[in-house]
Amino acid sequence: MNPSQRKHYTACFAFLLLLLVLFLAVNLLTGSTAIPPREVFRALFGAGGADTARSIVRNIRLPRLLSALILGGALSVAGFQLQTFFANPIAGPFVLGISSGSKLVVALVMIACLRFGMAVSSGMLIAAAFLGAMLCMGIILLAAGRVRNMAVLIVCGVMIGYICTAVTDILVTFADDSNIVNLHNWSMGSFSGIGWSGVRTASVTVAFAMACAVFLAKPMGAYQLGEDYARSMGVEIRRFRISLILLSSLLSACVTAFSGPISFVGVAVPHLMKNLFRTAKPLIMIPACFLGGGVFCLFCDLVARTLFAPAELSISSVTAVFGVPVVLSMLLSRKRR
Repeated sequence: MNPSQRKHYTACFAFLLLLLVLFLAVNLLTGSTAIPPREVFRALFGAGGADTARSIVRNIRLPRLLSALILGGALSVAGFQLQTFFANPIAGPFVLGISSGSKLVVALVMIACLRFGMAVSSGMLIAAAFLGAMLCMGIILLAAGRVRNMAVLIVCGVMIGYICTAVTDILVTFADDSNIVNLHNWSMGSFSGIGWSGVRTASVTVAFAMACAVFLAKPMGAYQLGEDYARSMGVEIRRFRISLILLSSLLSACVTAFSGPISFVGVAVPHLMKNLFRTAKPLIMIPACFLGGGVFCLFCDLVARTLFAPAELSISSVTAVFGVPVVLSMLLSRKRR
């Protein structure tokens, strides 16, 4: 890395951190209940203040913005890993149907547990989402063995996602129990309702997967140059591909378990980060995608909460509005080249 590259990367990371701090502050200060900045500061640092303000800031706004940061970053890194695996810029958990498969299995588990009066733990949700992600990934890999055209493979993933979403919507629509009917908001995608226990579980899971992703950064860089080159550099291709599948599925499953399916973050943010940093090196892109995904989801969650307040939009709708133009511009620029 030459000095000019190092300076450019430092400036880009500083820009992302500045945006992150800005949106963290705005999300803390903004909501359906007006709270003065002084009361927010007191609630955060335990300097007294009104009990209502302290409860809203600590138990509603703070867990929500942390979940948006952690889960948005996780989804973006999962998208970057899938794009590396399939060597396709529009591969992502939502596009390939992985998020929808996770949603279906999680909905089945939640409905079964609620029907029989069983408690649903965070670990159980992640395990169910991971199972759904692996099932859909298995179908995609089977299709990849028969179909060499990436466009056809993407269409297969989209169709799988539609089927899983349709089955989930049917299950939720015809549920009788009022608690099960409330799953509709989760199935549309939302960061609301995530408590501190969910934030802790998500942060531990994502931290483990991120550490593994950084460990795989060097073989990912070799794999980007082709399987033959990676093999010549000592990368065991089969083990590497399995590890990449497991990590991307775990990250996308964690997101779906807590916030439902979120569209286009895993496709749009890696593309934005590659353009910003002017590189695709995994050692740079993994932390960049995490920060970029967190900033993107914090911004979209702010829009979802405040645009038509007190009504709240689903996070997936907002991410689609801002993510689709990015994907379209990427496809058009590639077509021109």
